[in-house]
Amino acid sequence: MNSEKIISSGFILEDHYPTFEWLKQALECCFPGVQVTHATTIAQAEGMLTDFAPDIALIDLGLPDGSGLEIVKILQQVSSQTLRIVTTTFSDDEHLFSALQAGAQGYILKEQEVDQIAQLLSAAVTGQPALSPKIARRILSHFKPALEQEVLTPRLTEVLQLIAKGYKNKEVAELLEISSHTVNGYIKDIYRILDISSRSEATLEATKRGLIR
Repeated sequence: MNSEKIISSGFILEDHYPTFEWLKQALECCFPGVQVTHATTIAQAEGMLTDFAPDIALIDLGLPDGSGLEIVKILQQVSSQTLRIVTTTFSDDEHLFSALQAGAQGYILKEQEVDQIAQLLSAAVTGQPALSPKIARRILSHFKPALEQEVLTPRLTEVLQLIAKGYKNKEVAELLEISSHTVNGYIKDIYRILDISSRSEATLEATKRGLIR
């Protein structure tokens, strides 16, 4: 831990109590003696952070009353010295890059063990990015030179455009006059090449490529 930044207070925004407990454990493991404050909703967090500026904040994205990105933005504006780390289950580009644009200084997936999270938090204090390995790979992949990326064929591009527009696999098969089995194979190829895992991510990729508006 960097001696220039002492972590004595922590804040956790998490509505699932067992998850809060092991995130708290990670903080206490990393920063002995840290005082941890807990909120379960956006509204509660806003009220608590009015007069409280924690040294580090672990922020969930999916809360009962909104997105934790609201709290990331608030902290960036009123308490820029607070380390703002997103802790979430979402690993897609849309959530990731929205969080980084909002001011998050780290993005940790909850699927990791307590000791792994503690290591990332400790690194964050020294100025290193607190990124789960899977997230770091996504970021590197996003900025990978186009020539090094596998290119979608015209047929895969056509399928991507259709599923991004909301067509079901059977409908795509009928429009392209191919079997549903073939469509399923094309979609698997698209997901592999683009490193995505859902139709919402496919829609985002299609939008980036100018295939839909």
